Amino acid sequence: MTEFRRSRRASNLSLSEIVRISEAARVLRAEGRDVLTFGTGEPDFPTPDHVIEAAHRAALNGETGYPPTQGTPALRKAIADNAGFAAELGHVIVSTGAKQVIANAFLATLDPGDEVILPAPYWTSYADILTICEARLVAPECGAETGFKLTAGALAAAITPNTRWLLLNNPGNPSGALYSRQELEALAEVLRQNPHVWVMADEIYEHIAFAPFTSLRNAAPDLADRTLVVNGASKAYAMTGWRLGWGIGPVPLIKAMLAVQGTSTSGACSISQAAALAALTGPQDLLAERCAAFRARRDMVVAALNAIPGIDCPEPGGAFYVFPSCAGLIGKRRPTGEVLETDADICDYILSAEAVALVPGRAFGLPGHFRLSYAYSTPDLTEGLTRIARAVAALI
Repeated sequence: MTEFRRSRRASNLSLSEIVRISEAARVLRAEGRDVLTFGTGEPDFPTPDHVIEAAHRAALNGETGYPPTQGTPALRKAIADNAGFAAELGHVIVSTGAKQVIANAFLATLDPGDEVILPAPYWTSYADILTICEARLVAPECGAETGFKLTAGALAAAITPNTRWLLLNNPGNPSGALYSRQELEALAEVLRQNPHVWVMADEIYEHIAFAPFTSLRNAAPDLADRTLVVNGASKAYAMTGWRLGWGIGPVPLIKAMLAVQGTSTSGACSISQAAALAALTGPQDLLAERCAAFRARRDMVVAALNAIPGIDCPEPGGAFYVFPSCAGLIGKRRPTGEVLETDADICDYILSAEAVALVPGRAFGLPGHFRLSYAYSTPDLTEGLTRIARAVAALI
């Protein structure tokens, strides 16, 4: 029997640490443990009723055939109209989640050895997509001293003749970092001096910002001919399972992405597109209401974590994650005597001791931290924070 052989592109891929931690938590839960998982970025709010009703109507009306590969004209128009900057139908592509938008863009533009600047900490899937593309990840570390944000100087130092893209997530996952207009303008000035570098602005958390949000397209409209804005319905409208995202960019790029998408999934689910259309064109008051709820959870989580000796939690400006330092716990011992040598050791200890699942910072390219998602109910967060404090207090 011939031995199975992975492709070179897939040889270094595995389940993300986020998924592995979730599966470990599932095993504990199956054993009867009361596990609290704060590892995934999924809002606990329901999909709005009018969105579900629109999907139901679409199904009943027979909108169940193949949709246009680029997305239905009605949804693309709504996306362009809601972008907050000038966009037309030809600038928009609809995909099966924002992750596919990112993958389409990189698969359409990157050759082996091309470089992509990805400020660390970064969402794990970005790095995985670059691995598939056989591109080189350049990850300048952006720690708490810069608010987990890329500075103009760090960007300039990272650019080489092989740089194809800068990927900027704003607000950011895992840190919740929110760039101001002035900070974006400073980065844009560096990009003007390097016309070979394109920029991907992942703005999926646009509506979960606790200070004024500025799109890169508005901060640097002159870079529109080499900027791709990524967004979607999953976070703002609690539609993670509907798998619906979109990209807005220059027509030549969108056409190349369309060709890639046409060879994989073709058009995104027709029912999900009808639902997203209702989300974008229906009542928007829920956005402010849910953002306020996330802000209240953020304040509670930050205060509770900062009250735990050895943990230092900066206040994020958006999204629904905190990314505290746990450096003060490294070197301490479990009650059983084992030394906690890394952030992964700390997360493993908290999971085994108190059944709370967190994700270590090493998964996001910046060890010495952990990510906690507060996209969960206040009672669960309150209980989880109590357990974390108890686990830390038991260290020796």
